[in-house]
Amino acid sequence: QGLKPLVPTESPDPHLIFGTSKPSPGLPPTDPFLNINKVPDLQKVFQRSDGLPVHLKRGYPDRMLYRTTMALTIGGTFYCLVALYIASQPKNQ
Repeated sequence: QGLKPLVPTESPDPHLIFGTSKPSPGLPPTDPFLNINKVPDLQKVFQRSDGLPVHLKRGYPDRMLYRTTMALTIGGTFYCLVALYIASQPKNQ
């Protein structure tokens, strides 16, 4: 058996494509997401120096998600503390 050679002994399949600029066969060539590059616009939004943290830069939807997350976190913490308090009480028989 021994060690196998590092270099493959077979030639690679000429039909394999590892990267291409052509759209995949299932997508129509006029799909809008294939033509529009949104990265420069998003870079302008996120690099703007307005004093806001990155997770709040996109406005109202980000604020609502942040506030909902904080409310659930505080509510869950309060619920856990109350449950621990109730569980630590001695049981009357």
